Amino acid sequence: MWDNISLALQSLRANKMRALLTMLGIIIGIGSVIAIKTVGNSLTGSITDSMSGFGIRNISVSLTQKESESSSKTSTEAGAPRVRMFKNATPSGKDLLTDEMIEEYRATFPDDVAYVELTSQLGTGTLPAAEDTSDTISATMLGINDEYLQAEQIELLYGRGIANTSDADRKVCVVADRFVEQALGTSPRNVIGQTVQITVNNVPYTFYIQGVYAYEEEDTVSVTSSSSDDVVTNFYMPLETARKLAGSTGKGYQLFTVVTAADTDTASFLTTTQQFFETYYTQNDSWTVECSSLDSLVSTITGILDTVSLAISAIAAISLLVGGIGVMNIMLVSITERTREIGTRKALGAPQGAIRLQFIVEAVVICMVGGLLGIAVGTGLGALACQMLGYAAKADFATIGIAVGFSMVIGVFFGYYPANKAAKLDPIEALRYE
Repeated sequence: MWDNISLALQSLRANKMRALLTMLGIIIGIGSVIAIKTVGNSLTGSITDSMSGFGIRNISVSLTQKESESSSKTSTEAGAPRVRMFKNATPSGKDLLTDEMIEEYRATFPDDVAYVELTSQLGTGTLPAAEDTSDTISATMLGINDEYLQAEQIELLYGRGIANTSDADRKVCVVADRFVEQALGTSPRNVIGQTVQITVNNVPYTFYIQGVYAYEEEDTVSVTSSSSDDVVTNFYMPLETARKLAGSTGKGYQLFTVVTAADTDTASFLTTTQQFFETYYTQNDSWTVECSSLDSLVSTITGILDTVSLAISAIAAISLLVGGIGVMNIMLVSITERTREIGTRKALGAPQGAIRLQFIVEAVVICMVGGLLGIAVGTGLGALACQMLGYAAKADFATIGIAVGFSMVIGVFFGYYPANKAAKLDPIEALRYE
């Protein structure tokens, strides 16, 4: 075997340019596949890492309109898109998700539910900037329950958070340290107990500041001006206060967010949650519950990216077949040029198997060297592309291993016919060959 490998390497050194041209298809094919997989893995990893910071363990539970039975049957039979019936555009009080449902849900799955976030959007509030009254500061007015700050891992710097019982209906708030600096022009440690007047939908409201949290980039919703210092932060208030100011009279919720425990399989628990709340709406003709999560969204996105990468890789793999045909043609040329050598070996007693093995090994070596060069090229191009896109390069070692193995298989497959032809040469005719 080692003698055959040595002969193959000598043949490559003797015909460097021809060998390089032979390997070109292999290099392009394997290089393209590895580069595509590297970029795809990096993009997938970046998306997963980014979304994990936005609550990948969260499950959103929301009311959604039921499909009409006739539309559902028609859709099933004709393959048409499903149509929801719009009997009631807005759920009534009896349709809403209630505190009793949520409490029963938590009692049923105490080990899987870490937090339940209840929120109510009031809109965007504005107030004059502390140093220049010609500018305004904006904040997103958000009513929250007492679990929200902990569930979102928001760090309280001073004061305290929101309490469901003691703070219900009170106009108290928890604001960002950046908001305090921009709106009040003072140190966050000095504002506990102070009032702040903020206007929402042209109506001024006065709130008492009872907590200050650490502003982070994730809290940014939008930029109010060209200055990077002016950002829209979240202005937290008790949930019941926000609902009252918004004119909400119902006691239920159209949606809420469940934060699952760290060791809970979010994808599996999403289905369990869906089934649990659906039982409350079996007799409801218009509304039911729909659950979704970033985990399922990430799985969908990564599945799409994997499919696209696989499709592009399959196209790039055509180069490997072209390269394999090139290897076969070059091996046929090589056998023609070395006919006398083959005749000499057979005259000295070399069996057909030894001749066949010699040229198969030579084809495999050519393809393997091309595969290694393709790996180097593909890894380099993939890393360069990831750097240009701003992602960390993540090489797919499984793909690299498969690429090397596949290149060797190509060598055997496309090298067998020339090798077999060489093995069957008549030694006398081969020695007479000019």
